[in-house]
Amino acid sequence: MNLFYCPEINNNKIIFLSEEESAHAIRVLRMKTGNSMFLADGKGIFYSAEIISDNVKKCSVRIIHPITDSSKRSFHLTIAIAPTKSIDRFEWFLEKATEIGCDDIIPISCKHSERTVIKIERLNKVLVSAMKQCLKSQLPKLHELQDFKSFINEPLPSPSREGAGGRWQKFIGHIPELSESEFPPQNPQGKLLQNIYKKGDNALIVIGPEGGFSEEEISLAMQNEFTSISLGNSRLRVETAGIVACSIVNAIN
Repeated sequence: MNLFYCPEINNNKIIFLSEEESAHAIRVLRMKTGNSMFLADGKGIFYSAEIISDNVKKCSVRIIHPITDSSKRSFHLTIAIAPTKSIDRFEWFLEKATEIGCDDIIPISCKHSERTVIKIERLNKVLVSAMKQCLKSQLPKLHELQDFKSFINEPLPSPSREGAGGRWQKFIGHIPELSESEFPPQNPQGKLLQNIYKKGDNALIVIGPEGGFSEEEISLAMQNEFTSISLGNSRLRVETAGIVACSIVNAIN
């Protein structure tokens, strides 16, 4: 089954697919006038539709009816994460976070960040492709790259998705230095995300760069009521930590 992305459906009965989606449907899949298809608006709704003009650059379709997405979550999840030096690894994170379920992704630039430039347009294509591949109706919102200090001082946004809860919990992936007398080191159980996060609440989870957060950044987060958390005893790569955090919150709910 193929799913096509069309963010501008609203109440329109006749819509045009983008040139990219048109080419995929008509040139690649060889769909024709009269063929049925399914669309996602990226906002949480599927649509049943029918092709009325198989133009390879501007395919037009008739909306038949909306389809409720029964998998929509009742909480809002935001992951703020430092992009990795290798953009491929960051793209992998975006893909998997979309598949698992995430509402907002905020790239952050920290003191120890090794990447301070990202191409939003390219990364959004990764998100759209992942949404279509895993048959999701919700497209995560990818924000512009933000400086850590500016990000951490901003007020929490209202959940953009209907049905999301109202209470927020804020976490930062950090624990104090572990004891050098114990090997392998064991992270304190009371700091594990799965032991702290409360089911049903909205969650903001911050993941730092390869070099970790600076002491100033940790202090600033604590001043802004973030709770430090551990994701387990393994030392995780940035993109893996983001996926583990995303998986834990979704699994609890």
